[in-house]
Amino acid sequence: METRSDVQADILDVARRQVLEEGRGLSRDQALACLTLPDERVPELLALAHEVRMKWCGPEVEVEGIISLKTGGCPEDCHFCSQSGQFSSPVRAVWLDIPSLVEAAKETAATGATEFCIVAAVRGPDKRLMEQVREGVKAIRAAVDINVACSLGMLTQEQVDELAAMGVHRYNHNLETCESHFANVVTTHTWEERWDTCLMVREAGMELCCGGIIGMGETVEQRAEFAAQLGELAPDEVPLNFLNPRPGTPFADYPLVDGTEALKTIATFRLALPRTILRYAGGRELTLGDLGTRDGMLGGINAIIVGNYLTTLGRSAEQDLGLLQDLKMPIKALSQTL
Repeated sequence: METRSDVQADILDVARRQVLEEGRGLSRDQALACLTLPDERVPELLALAHEVRMKWCGPEVEVEGIISLKTGGCPEDCHFCSQSGQFSSPVRAVWLDIPSLVEAAKETAATGATEFCIVAAVRGPDKRLMEQVREGVKAIRAAVDINVACSLGMLTQEQVDELAAMGVHRYNHNLETCESHFANVVTTHTWEERWDTCLMVREAGMELCCGGIIGMGETVEQRAEFAAQLGELAPDEVPLNFLNPRPGTPFADYPLVDGTEALKTIATFRLALPRTILRYAGGRELTLGDLGTRDGMLGGINAIIVGNYLTTLGRSAEQDLGLLQDLKMPIKALSQTL
């Protein structure tokens, strides 16, 4: 019977044949073998992930900016999130007006970004929010040449159809973590509810953006589970966040993910999702720093959020764009994403 050490000994050879040559993503057990490789094999793992990215996705990097239309006051209890109204975090409910939204989209487009994501801290959109989004999408499309994405929580079929009709290019709805760990992260709704929204989005013809956060107390086995579940869902984009513990939340005292573990995770998710846009998202600045950020770009990442996140600071757009220039990675053109 094959042992874990046997699998580890040849997992990169298996991945080279299966993923690099055939384009088939890793299984859960195979992902676990990569995640538990000894640290001295991480450079090999990253190099293979980079080869996979280059073969199945190409050298281009998709750049995105995000902005919060409605910040704070969310009724859900996502334990990582400072926007929950249930916690004592300092974020308060704020609505952004349409002119400010358009200006932010223009600033995002000026960086070379092809995607601008409107985010709202809600369980799901009510009538007021849908009206704001409709006005915002219309105003942005009239003012600037950029794809508009949305992240508005769980949706009904009617709302999915309405967003598609507005011309929303991509919808973000993260699973956040694997199914077996979800109840330790959120109690006010279920993993299945998130999964159902993702299926409706994909079936409506919008691109699906679905990822999660690493470092919320999950085991390495659960990280492998998460990679495999995302592989089954097959989203167009997977944002990888690393927990940035926020004051006042239940996860405020959680440790940062170790940098080597973060790089193993990035490479493994690339091998589990060979054709997916794998995007650097929140927490990379703390977890990886400048050098680690570069390593991740050479270990499977092919998309990046520039500027700040919803309630936390990111690297400057200039830093990230400079890194892409240094690495000779071209920014994906808008015409190729429409």
